[in-house]
Amino acid sequence: MMKLKHKGGSPSKGWLTLKWLTFLLIILSNLASAQSISLAGDWQFQMDRNDVGIQEQWFNKKLADNIKLPGSMLTNGKGDDVTLQTKWTGSIYDSSWFFNPRMEKYRQPGNLKFPFWLTPAKYFVGAAWYQKEVTIPANWAKENVELFLERCHTETMVWVDGREAGMQNSLVAPHVYDLTTILSPGKHVITIRVDNRIKAINVGPDSHSLTDHTEGNWNGIIGKILLEAAPIVHIENIQVYPDVANKQAIVVVTLKGQQEDNAKVTLGATAFNTKVAHQVPAIASSVTLNKDTLTTQQFTLPMTDKVQLWDEFNPVLYKLQLTLQTPGGEKQTKEVVFGMRSFKIVGTGFTINDRPVFLRGTVNNCEFPLTGFPPMDEASWIKLFNTAKAHGLNHMRFHSWCPPEAAFKAADLTGFYLQPEGPGWVNHGTSLGDGKPIDKYMYEETDRMAGWYGNYASFCMEAVGGNEPAGRNQVKFLTEMIHYWEAKDKRRVYTGASVGNSWPLVPENEYMVKAGARGLNWVNARPESDSDYHASIQKFNVPYVVHEMGQWCAFPDFNEINRFTGVYKERNFELFRELLAEHGMADQANDFLMASGKLQVLCYKNELEKAMRTKGLAGFQMLGLQDFPGQGTALVGMLNALWQDKPYITPQQVKRFCNAVVPLTRMPKFVYTNNEKLTAQVELFNYGASELKNAVINWVIKDSTGKVLAKGTFDKKEYALGNCLPVGTIDYPLSAIKTPMRLNLDISIAGTEYGNDWNVWVFPHTIPEVAGNSNVYFCDTLNEKAVSLLQNGGSVFLMAAGKIQKGKEVVNYFTPVFWNTSWFKMRPPHTLGIVCDPNHPAFKDFPATGYSDLQWWDVVNKAQVMHLEDFPKGFKPVLQPIDTWFINRKLALLLEAKVGKGKLLVCSIDFHDLENRPATAQLSYSLLKYVHSKSFNPTSTVELSTIQALFNEPSRETWNGYTKDSPDELKPKVN
Repeated sequence: MMKLKHKGGSPSKGWLTLKWLTFLLIILSNLASAQSISLAGDWQFQMDRNDVGIQEQWFNKKLADNIKLPGSMLTNGKGDDVTLQTKWTGSIYDSSWFFNPRMEKYRQPGNLKFPFWLTPAKYFVGAAWYQKEVTIPANWAKENVELFLERCHTETMVWVDGREAGMQNSLVAPHVYDLTTILSPGKHVITIRVDNRIKAINVGPDSHSLTDHTEGNWNGIIGKILLEAAPIVHIENIQVYPDVANKQAIVVVTLKGQQEDNAKVTLGATAFNTKVAHQVPAIASSVTLNKDTLTTQQFTLPMTDKVQLWDEFNPVLYKLQLTLQTPGGEKQTKEVVFGMRSFKIVGTGFTINDRPVFLRGTVNNCEFPLTGFPPMDEASWIKLFNTAKAHGLNHMRFHSWCPPEAAFKAADLTGFYLQPEGPGWVNHGTSLGDGKPIDKYMYEETDRMAGWYGNYASFCMEAVGGNEPAGRNQVKFLTEMIHYWEAKDKRRVYTGASVGNSWPLVPENEYMVKAGARGLNWVNARPESDSDYHASIQKFNVPYVVHEMGQWCAFPDFNEINRFTGVYKERNFELFRELLAEHGMADQANDFLMASGKLQVLCYKNELEKAMRTKGLAGFQMLGLQDFPGQGTALVGMLNALWQDKPYITPQQVKRFCNAVVPLTRMPKFVYTNNEKLTAQVELFNYGASELKNAVINWVIKDSTGKVLAKGTFDKKEYALGNCLPVGTIDYPLSAIKTPMRLNLDISIAGTEYGNDWNVWVFPHTIPEVAGNSNVYFCDTLNEKAVSLLQNGGSVFLMAAGKIQKGKEVVNYFTPVFWNTSWFKMRPPHTLGIVCDPNHPAFKDFPATGYSDLQWWDVVNKAQVMHLEDFPKGFKPVLQPIDTWFINRKLALLLEAKVGKGKLLVCSIDFHDLENRPATAQLSYSLLKYVHSKSFNPTSTVELSTIQALFNEPSRETWNGYTKDSPDELKPKVN
């Protein structure tokens, strides 16, 4: 071929002209054959506050405003300012904010800050109208034309040139309108009315598909907005049913459109998301078209012996390509992604491809504060699932909502098991099974979920009735719904609804998602790692997945506030931060965050390990890995609501105790005396990709300086898949440890990433007497002698346990707040662990940590706190419980102060029964030595009357809920 070049090698003008002509022809060819037209971009818009648009025929007029789609009114800055009169979508069980005089300044215009959820920039509930002019190409004249709206919120009505095209209402699936008969070539005006009110169909105002607690009740259209053309006879739907046992896929194809004669269908599949290539040989068949609009035919596609199976460890996918040759000569090709996998129930567990699987899950509640709605792109969901996997998880439940298709695509690619739900928390003013419109709607919505997302391998489970419904007849309704789905689609397993303890059981559930097998009994018994949840699940003969495990809270991270750069702001955090400052503790915010976070992680670690030690348990669903921004603000996550790390924990640290393979111990306690020996029964939780062959498991005990005290290796052997697999016993005498000390027991599997560790605390069995000092007066009340000594320069150690009045209403446990104190009407505990300076001389002879580790349990659990509301703003206690962030009271268990000319140490910790409380006995010894030492020299001055008020005056600042309602979990049990 002749090359047209100048001498210098640059292209000639003729070559350039030829290049651009060719490029132009390609562009024109693509436009002529385009089968979709994107409607993304500028639309006309108008709010219909008074709901008069239909009556006034707004579909026949040009709308006055403009907006960008995809998006919502909120992302476009449309709607009304938030006020005290805003009618929210969601329950508010703690209405104290509206009435509490201390909240008055946060109820003012310009300073509106409420605690119960995030604050949107604008708010609108009602009808809004969207309008766009479109041009239909001439080559669409004989095509089937549809309007595709990927996700709408919620009800849509469509008009073309003033002609009504229908109405749709789905929270889970695209709204698709067949416009073939009314969209001819040329210009047209499409008008869409979107209404986000709860009307006859009531999924419940707290349902995460629409509530202001999470995504918000937005109005708009997101995702793909398209006009799509297809041949008159075209592929309407493809459903792929993997038959792993027979190495084949059953493909059910539905064709739409009326033509006589036979159509030809060719289908094949190609593996991807794998390093092993596999091209499935194509098959071809003819289809006799029905006289009806829809024709359905089933095909069997042999996957051959080279078939690769999908799971969390090897998420191999196939791309099914189906080509339709119509009798009219037109050709259409459609691709569908599926995975060859079998997710089944065997006994009380699940299997993936006949291999046991244990669900390590979290609950997603549609928390996407930057936009107020879920991401519609795969990349965002891949990042989310990879973050979850980095924390050792393999499963996600979608509480009362169904994510968009991008989530299923991403879960398929990353290897993640999903449980979407029918989009209802059918409670609080509505009910399920009582003949209301919601009954039919839940069937329709789950049908749509199966139709749109049923092919995705990750769609393994489903709660068809959503979350915790009300209704006298709910059991009958859910039973019938389960039977409907068992008969219709066996690609996944079904439960009626995800429920707490108060809900009636549905015996026909294929598996249970239920509370009960969760929590730690540390309020009434010392921490240990010997117990499990077997007693709670043994009566069930189906898989039991723990409902909403965890819910351990940490203090707010005020550094997050500036990260909320989207449509929702953390005005709740701003309020909490200001309350903290009002109480003189602004400088302690980070200390509170870090200390409470360490306790939160400790609780999650022990609770998840307890679940993994439970024989017969099928899995757990944490609530949650991420914070929940609503329901009073529930800061339960080891990630924040933006799915970002918190500063007190890393994913790698979480993965030590939450993973596919985890070494576990059974120990009767974590606090010992040195006349005992540390005994640990070691076992293995193994739900990895395969059995562990010739596994070597090592253990080591180190002291707090990192010095190795003992180590060993268990015999090399094979470990099957499952849990409670015995490894061996560790016995380590503690007699050589003479001083109070933290030990660390670490167990790891050689040559792998798998390992786990525990802190163990050792105290002397015999504590020496403290030399007396006549200058120190010990008492349990602030009597005349104590007052006289203080006034004259003496030292007083006031042991005030059980005598405190100011703070009597604050309940302090070792474990932190559950969910939050607002939503649960100040149900105890009210605190988030302790914070202290471990280097304070009061702890010289006690192995203090600046946060609640397990050596603090017998010291602080149920200890009475002191409320320091009258103390100087800058005063800091020696040992300080962290109060619920809704009140931010300054609390103390131990404080010191100059009073008069004297020195005072006040402790509200109970010092009884010390023979059974080795940590408290050691702390008592340390405090006695301290109060007798020269180091006892308080720097802060406090008035005597302030100290006296602790004993004879109640707290002025107390909580009042101003409401009689309460969340379902606190209402009387149904059975």
